[in-house]
Amino acid sequence: MAIAAVLGFSCRPRFPIHPPLIYGIRRVRLGSVSAVEIVDEPENPIKGNSNHDSVTSDGRALEGGRKAPEWKRLSSKDLGITNSMITRPTRVVLNGLKRKGFEVYLVGGCVRDLILKRTPKDFDVLTSAELKEVMRTFSQCEIVGKRFPICHVHVDDTIVEVSSFSTRGTKFDRDLGFTCKKPTGCDEKDYIRWRNCLQRDFTINGLLFDPYAKLVYDYKGGVEDIRKAKVQTMIPAGLSFLEDCARILRAIRIAARLGFRFSRETAHNVKNLSRSILSLDKGRLLMEMNYMLAYGSAEASLRLLWKFGLLEILLPIQAAYFVRHGFRRRDKRSNMLLSLFNNMDNLLAPDRPCHSSLWVGILAFHKALSDQPRDPLVVAAFGLAVYNGGDMLEALKIARRISKPHDSSFHELLEPQELTSDALTDEVKNLAASVLGALSNMTDEYFVSKAMSGYPKAPYSDLVFISLALYLRVCKIFECVREGKEKGFVPKQGSKIDYELLAMGSLQEVRHIFARIVFDTVFPINLGQDHSST
Repeated sequence: MAIAAVLGFSCRPRFPIHPPLIYGIRRVRLGSVSAVEIVDEPENPIKGNSNHDSVTSDGRALEGGRKAPEWKRLSSKDLGITNSMITRPTRVVLNGLKRKGFEVYLVGGCVRDLILKRTPKDFDVLTSAELKEVMRTFSQCEIVGKRFPICHVHVDDTIVEVSSFSTRGTKFDRDLGFTCKKPTGCDEKDYIRWRNCLQRDFTINGLLFDPYAKLVYDYKGGVEDIRKAKVQTMIPAGLSFLEDCARILRAIRIAARLGFRFSRETAHNVKNLSRSILSLDKGRLLMEMNYMLAYGSAEASLRLLWKFGLLEILLPIQAAYFVRHGFRRRDKRSNMLLSLFNNMDNLLAPDRPCHSSLWVGILAFHKALSDQPRDPLVVAAFGLAVYNGGDMLEALKIARRISKPHDSSFHELLEPQELTSDALTDEVKNLAASVLGALSNMTDEYFVSKAMSGYPKAPYSDLVFISLALYLRVCKIFECVREGKEKGFVPKQGSKIDYELLAMGSLQEVRHIFARIVFDTVFPINLGQDHSST
């Protein structure tokens, strides 16, 4: 039986790929809208006249010679946003607060993604209600966070984050007051919205969407930056990154996920302030790295981390691999590490992430192969043994039936040799031991610090952000190959991915996806064509 038939590798799901950027957003005309009581109601045509009509979307002078404000109110309909795009749990929260008489908005990256016709990773709600009032509105609700407290509202199996205008104002007055210049022509409500907008990280995340008035408020040119496919900070980049150095990693993540570029000032400060991320808590670094690598844009994230000098700080072992094989900052070609993550990206999406154990396991697997290249048959048998919980006999049997050619461009793969069953078994177990050894080295500060020692110009880094719990979880993926078939383990049947289990780190699901990624990389479907992202 062919490997494709057993694991379903040849029928890899192809998710719709949305254009990474908007090359043109229609100029919109603004009319007034009537607020609706329930977000679920169908869209109505924008009719009537109100004070909203006085604001043009393109910044032209108004009738009567009055100057148009620098900020804009845009019709969500003209931007292509409909309320049907909002998830049901989010609508429950919006409607619950609206019925109580509070103002509610969708804010941040979800508005950006809706404009781009992308599926948001999550939806964030901003309200005029105090957090205690949010708590009184929903029975399943809790306040989390000390520096920036927000509410987690539990609806079904989903958590909807709700922030309040009031909880963010204090920091604004303390830290950003000197940058404030009230926009021309804004009333008190506009001023409150503008103040909140100015506290956000990037202009494209500073949009507020009122799903009842069907308006998007753009106070800092976020829609224009979406049109230009540009990431730039809300305030001067140097100040923004000094205020919160985690924004450097978020900038990389957003640019990678959307295929956007940085503004010149933002790019300069990402590079120059890159070492400031070492001040972040290791748990926070792991979280930010997971956002980069687990949501469908890992390859692009690695490329940007390399380009801006962050890879040698965060992942020195992988940076050393790039240097050793002559990979340049602006290189468009691929290598095995990038190909592995490209194939992982093909199976994931912002709303279909994997558990962090998968990408850590891929890093360890590649490190082992990079240190000691292997026969493609050994690699295939190893992937199959991982997939089936350590059943070596079945793994070898299926591996020997593979007739597809391997990708001979990778340094990590040797020319195929004739191997006896015993020799092949020994090689597969040896690879498993090497993967576990590589994983151990990746969590050893001394070993990590030596990775870039041969390159004096590289910054010194002994950063290890992989926690002990995560290390042990990744070990569990591969130990079965060395120790033999796990009692009671049932390999996954079919090719359909259970994304809920994958995000939770189900051993069966993670092993299944790992094996798919290995097979698709070593034995690509379209061999001879460029199957990597550039």
